[in-house]
Amino acid sequence: MPAYGKLMRAGASLQNDAKTMTDDKNFRQGLAKYLASGHAHVALSEAVAGLSEAQLNKKLRTFPSTIWQLLEHIRMAQWDMLDFIRNPEYEEMDWPDDYWPDPKQRATRKTINESLKAYDKDLEELREIVLDPKNDLTRPISHGQGQTILQEVLQVVDHASYHTGQILVMRRAMGAWKE
Repeated sequence: MPAYGKLMRAGASLQNDAKTMTDDKNFRQGLAKYLASGHAHVALSEAVAGLSEAQLNKKLRTFPSTIWQLLEHIRMAQWDMLDFIRNPEYEEMDWPDDYWPDPKQRATRKTINESLKAYDKDLEELREIVLDPKNDLTRPISHGQGQTILQEVLQVVDHASYHTGQILVMRRAMGAWKE
């Protein structure tokens, strides 16, 4: 093959590699942005903003949990998924006990703020994992059973969105959500 042909193929290969790297970077940035904001959904912090301690702890007849319990459940489950991604010594938690707060525990403004702060900290760590090109998002996690970082991150988003929606329905039932 003429040298020109080899150069043309090598150039096309480099161009494809650059496009793949750009696509990967764009995908990671998009996924990290999706983690950081509600997009079409209300952010968790907004969903619990402005509620009184009584509202956070109110048990509605038609809901099995309080808003406080849902917030803590979202945080605890997210922490577990993050721990699974980053910890080769990960130990599975017990369902449902390790994923829900003690039902007798009542929220205070301080516990809500601590929970949101921990949630945001773990969310930021997930974003950092996603943005790091050294982390193959589609390769099975070495200590898992076929799960990938991408699957875990999507599960974090899906889980938080689902329960945040429940919080909004509860707020509407209490007359505590803007329409």
